Amino acid sequence: MNNEEFNELGMKVGRSTVAIIDAIVQRGAFKGEELSTVGQLRDQAIQMIQELEARQEEGEVEAVEAPADTGKKK
Repeated sequence: MNNEEFNELGMKVGRSTVAIIDAIVQRGAFKGEELSTVGQLRDQAIQMIQELEARQEEGEVEAVEAPADTGKKK
């Protein structure tokens, strides 16, 4: 698995985690004392998604900038 595939998998897992947590919370399936831990897991999943998206954008910028090198010596 290359980095791009790994990042894509990480974003899918993160998004699925957030969606599942949101659905379960709406149905009232967690006890009050569990909400803090569940909220932390949700926050961590969102943080992971944001970081992977930022890294993906940086990679796209680097990929666009790299071909600009024409090989001419200054």
